[in-house]
Order: sequence, then C-alpha cells, then structure tokens
Amino acid sequence: MKKIISSICAAAVAASLLTGCGNNSAPSSPDIQEEETAAETISLTSEKHYKLSNPNADEVTQKVYDYICENFEKNIISCQQESTWMGSPNYEMDIIHTSTGKLPAMRGLDYMNGDFKGVNKRSIEWWEQGGLVTICWHTGINGKGYQESLDDVPDFDKLLTEGTDEYNAMIANWDKAANALAELRDAGVPVLWRPFHEFDGKWFWWGKGGSENFIKLWQMMYDRYTNEFGLTNLIWVLGYSGEVKDGWYVGDDYCDVIGSDTYDNSTHIKAWNKLQAINTSGKPLAFHECGNVPSVADFEKDGCIWSWFMIWHTDFIVANDKTNLSEVYNSDKVITLDELPAFK
Repeated sequence: MKKIISSICAAAVAASLLTGCGNNSAPSSPDIQEEETAAETISLTSEKHYKLSNPNADEVTQKVYDYICENFEKNIISCQQESTWMGSPNYEMDIIHTSTGKLPAMRGLDYMNGDFKGVNKRSIEWWEQGGLVTICWHTGINGKGYQESLDDVPDFDKLLTEGTDEYNAMIANWDKAANALAELRDAGVPVLWRPFHEFDGKWFWWGKGGSENFIKLWQMMYDRYTNEFGLTNLIWVLGYSGEVKDGWYVGDDYCDVIGSDTYDNSTHIKAWNKLQAINTSGKPLAFHECGNVPSVADFEKDGCIWSWFMIWHTDFIVANDKTNLSEVYNSDKVITLDELPAFK
C-alpha cells in the first residue's frame, strides 16, 4: 500500500461512543504514534467508535463510517460519478484507469429516471469489487429525472400535509427508492445516501419552499427511511450548494456527513470554512461534486483535506488535465480502490 492510513488507537477503542470525527482522542503518545505509523489499514472491529445518526446502523455500515471518520483531514477518498449513456456504464472509470492506472475508491450513482434496478446492480458489483457507493437522486416530486427535478414547483403546504394527494404521490415515489435501498441493505451494501442535494441553491424543487420547508422535508424522509423501512445501511450526506447558506442545517440527529460542491476549479476553501462553522459536532466534510479536481498540493496549502472529492461525469472528467489527474490518483494523500480495507 502506497500510503499509511490511520488506525484507531487503543485509547479510542476503549473509549465510549464518540459524537463525531472532530472528537477523536487527545494527542497520541510517542508509542501510540509509532503504532499508527506502522499500521497499513484502519482497525475494523465490531465496536462502534463514531456516532451515526441511526443508532441501529448495521455493523458494516458502522465500519465504513469509522473509516471515513478516521481518514477525515488526513487522506482524501477518490470518487467518480458515473453516467449510463456513453456506451458503457464504466465510461468514466475507464478514463480514470487509462489516465492514472488506478480506479476511484468510491462510485457515484443516481436513481434518476427510476433506474433503481440498474443502479443497484452496479452498486452491488462495485461493492463486491471492494469499493464504496454513494447515491444521489435527481427526481421530480412524483418521479422521472433531471428536468422534472428543476421544473416542478410544489405547494409545500399540501406536500408536507399527510393525507393530501400531493403528499401521497410524493411518498409513493420515495418508497420506490426506499425499496431499492432495502435491496442494497439485504445485499450487505452500505450507501452514502445524498438526497435533495444543492438544496440551498433553490433550483431543484426541494429547495424552492425555503429552508424551513426543506428541513421538514429532509427530516420526513429520514424518519420514514430509518423508522418505517429500517434502512440500517445508510450514511446520510447533507449536500449544500457552493454557497452554503445559513439556516438550512437539518440537525445533528439527521445527517452523518456534511458537504458542498463547486465547479470553479478551486479547493472549495470558502465552503470548507462555512461548513466548519456549521459543523459543531465534528462530522466529516465532503467535496461531493467538482469539475476539475485541484492538485493535492493545493488541498494541502489551503488546509482542506476533505473526506472525499467526486468529479462529475462525462464532459467534466474528460476536461480534467490528465497529468494532474494521474498525480492526484497516485498521491500518498488520495485513497484509491486498491487501498481500501476489506469492510465485510
């Protein structure tokens, strides 16, 4: 393995349940530091080290979260969003492998247009290959895809009132995704679930009712998926737009990772600083969408070592400078598919 990935030290293993990634233990002793330096992978045990929002999360999902928390601010997990219309669902992965000799540690997928069967198939295959899975969902209120997610203009009073036609139609659509996520749960696949992304940008329907209605919407989905469907395999990713506007935070009990995205070719340091101000419980922070990935030197210079970066699909991955892409994927600070531990 080309890099050292932090292990959980003995003091942390013996400690009680932690609340977030920022609440790791006090500075290590020289002996413990030496132990960590010698470790090649994170210690993966059944004991919970970092608190997920769902206390009933399954063991493998907890291990994935532990791994993410242990590496936050130390190493960056590589991630790539897929497309499905370029002749091969591995179009982006092939570009990365050809350019870098590596594959991303995490694959980004989308339930857009009701592609539940296809996304689940590729998610299971990627997990069996040793990778991590994150899923977003471009959907209209009642279904379909990207255009509907932009064009729909809901009446939130009706949408958030149980028993209305609007509520029932929305819930019927949510339940399709919930059933698909349950299939992944039963297949043993943890999912970094990123619904309602870029909510504070207000261009998707789920942000058009303002922050108060969005928070109600998010918490409603969280409660339904967690308590009614028993989805113990979800790590909830709260994905802001690049602006990271105040007043949209859903609460510590309703998310596990906080993120933001930008396509301005920066390390996204402005959003990092805003998220850190929101993130009083020490959750990991994710750069959940970008265009051209910055150099590792720039990430280090700006002091924002995100949990992961995810390059968007098709033209965005094609536009990346191949020399920089190769340097990023082969950096000691960037985790690729071949370097992930065996979570199962």
